[in-house]
Amino acid sequence: MDSRTIKALEFGKVLEHLAGLCVSEAGRRVSLGLFPLRDADAVNAAHTLFDEVRTWSAHSGFRLSDFPDLEGLFPHLEKAAVSPSSAPLDADALWALRETLLQGRKAAQSINENGAMWPSLRDLVASMPLPEMTLSALSRCLGDDGLIKDESSPELMLVRGELRRLHLMCLRKVKDFAVQYNIAQYLQDDYMTLASDRYVLPLKSNFKGRIQGIIHDYSNTGETCYFEPLFLVEQNNRLQELKREEREEERKVLRYLTDIVQNELPFIRSAWDLLVQLDVELAKCGLAALFDGACATISPDGEDASLSLLGARHPLLALDPQIRKQGGPHPVDLIFRPTDRALVISGGNAGGKTVCLKTLGLLAIMTLAGLPVPAAKGSVIPWWTSIHAFIGDEQSLDDHLSTFTAQIRHLGNAWEATDRRTLILLDEFGAGTDPAQGAALAQAVLDGLLERGAHVVAATHFPALKTYALTREGVRAASVLFDPGTKKPLFRLAYDQVGASQALDVAREHGLPESVLRRAEQYLLLDGQDMTAVMDRLNALAAKREGELDALKAEQQRTREKRKAVQERFERERERLIKDVRELSAKVMKDWQEGKAGHKQALKELAKVRAELHVSPEQEEAAAPVFGIAELKPGQHVMHRPWNKKAVVREVDARQNRVKLDMNGVTLWADAALLGPADAPQQQAKPKSGVLVRTTAGGDPEISLLRLDLRGKRADQALGELSQYLDRALLSGREGVEIVHGRGTGALRKEVHAFLKTFPGIASFALAPEDQGGDGVTIVTFK
Repeated sequence: MDSRTIKALEFGKVLEHLAGLCVSEAGRRVSLGLFPLRDADAVNAAHTLFDEVRTWSAHSGFRLSDFPDLEGLFPHLEKAAVSPSSAPLDADALWALRETLLQGRKAAQSINENGAMWPSLRDLVASMPLPEMTLSALSRCLGDDGLIKDESSPELMLVRGELRRLHLMCLRKVKDFAVQYNIAQYLQDDYMTLASDRYVLPLKSNFKGRIQGIIHDYSNTGETCYFEPLFLVEQNNRLQELKREEREEERKVLRYLTDIVQNELPFIRSAWDLLVQLDVELAKCGLAALFDGACATISPDGEDASLSLLGARHPLLALDPQIRKQGGPHPVDLIFRPTDRALVISGGNAGGKTVCLKTLGLLAIMTLAGLPVPAAKGSVIPWWTSIHAFIGDEQSLDDHLSTFTAQIRHLGNAWEATDRRTLILLDEFGAGTDPAQGAALAQAVLDGLLERGAHVVAATHFPALKTYALTREGVRAASVLFDPGTKKPLFRLAYDQVGASQALDVAREHGLPESVLRRAEQYLLLDGQDMTAVMDRLNALAAKREGELDALKAEQQRTREKRKAVQERFERERERLIKDVRELSAKVMKDWQEGKAGHKQALKELAKVRAELHVSPEQEEAAAPVFGIAELKPGQHVMHRPWNKKAVVREVDARQNRVKLDMNGVTLWADAALLGPADAPQQQAKPKSGVLVRTTAGGDPEISLLRLDLRGKRADQALGELSQYLDRALLSGREGVEIVHGRGTGALRKEVHAFLKTFPGIASFALAPEDQGGDGVTIVTFK
């Protein structure tokens, strides 16, 4: 990829935004080093990984916190591996490693928890196993404060225990001495402290000659001296011995941990790389959230590769806080049909032509670098391996080059490598020389690039190039639109038309004297080159068409939202109905079991519940909204269509578009769209296709009996009874049942087992123990 183009399109500024979203210094370093990938499979894999990380992050809520930078640690470990006499890692370095690996473990556990939802991310974690031995040793030997734990080794625990006992003994001696000789008033706040690994007394300086001992140091203010009394000399000598032993045991622990780290160094490096990669991927998710973006798809590599960037916005404009407060930049659709190889954009100054070129180039580079882009989901970009942008003032005083000469030189350098995988962006190419020659050269350059198969997007004011775009096969014209009334830019592209330059309008907008502008208009008339009226008419027609398209898109969006709302309402109602039938069925069965209702009455109630819950297609069609919320009044009689029941309106909630109904003493809130006139005929449920919650209302087997005997029955008859029996058992809340099918030839047993495998609600089934019937009985357990 051309580095000059990378700089001209300001890809580095996008990476700076990405780096700012990373939590670690290593993540920021990797982000700033991102570059377009050279392999299409690698780009697609990067996009897949981004999508899965985004899903995982949203689903799990996992977030990384800042973790230490281990990059400088690895060279030291690699060097120490070949030099056994080298010093071990210190506690701070090991603690930093521990904290990093702990975050890596948490991330891996979160990813593996629902790994089937993000297979590529799961496979990435599986390919980078954690150094469990290192993590276990570090967690055992280092505390959350980064200090070495007592239990790191038996010897260290013994030495520290001796130190604690010695400390208590010295403290007791000092207190006893202070009480015995009444010197507490000579001491500062603490009775005893440490100086140079010796216990000393913080004594007020004006009392230093009154007690025999050794002065080790003074405070910064000179008001306190650190004094070792003679009665502590022996204990302090022992303290120094113990401190030396403690340091030696700590050094052994650090050497032990360093050796383990060195043994698992490849795994540690992999875990570190995984954590840094997750940091960068989560930063990409944050970037996509900021500009509401997604990854564009790479179109198949071929002659008919198409471009479809829908709702594209320039990333730097989309990330600008001030522009975001104003609603964000205007989106634009950038489209290459399969037969298009070039797009020529014309229209007024300050209308957004250059922004279109920069947006396309920068979004293409971001896509090839595996980044999300501010464009609609489903956008497609061809597989471009080379992008060259000729945008802005490229003059160089050092090289004695004008803008025109610099463009020609850069284009000449890129020419031989240009092919069908190349995108060329030309902004006002040929404008820095004689207009006639510049236009002719621009057309010839376009011809040459098209012959080499390249994709080209050019912005121009040349009339000849506008005509070229309308007449040349494989080239499409587009114009930036202006408001016909105000002459202000709309920042929209209208395809298959050309636009006027609007130079005089822009000059007027920016304060040029009116007398100068009138004289310019006269010169245009004298030259016979005033096409303003024609161009204005074309612009007005295009603006009108774009407005109509916007209105159509808005109407389609409203229709989709209404459809979604109806579907969601239907799903809520369905779930509620299913819950109601379960509760009603459970109540009926409970009443029957407790003797509150007879067997026949219970079966009738179950049949009634089933009939109420069967919704035929005719009923669904009749359930179309009839009332608006404004038409409903308290006391009004209505039909509640989902339940096919008449009700009386008690309250009206216009804000939430719902009413409170009285349905034979039962009150409930219902959406106004679900109500119809009370005089509408009640629908009869028909046993056709529809939504049916199954309840069983026939058959004789008693559910109180936990065993169903099928011996001596034909297979079809046995399976019919088995189905009804299992329905009733599930409704009655049983945990399981027994099915007697006998031994015989085993044919009925096989039929029963095959049926049980397909029956919903069964957790497991198995042959009974020998004392309960053996292979002649099957025990079924429900979910």
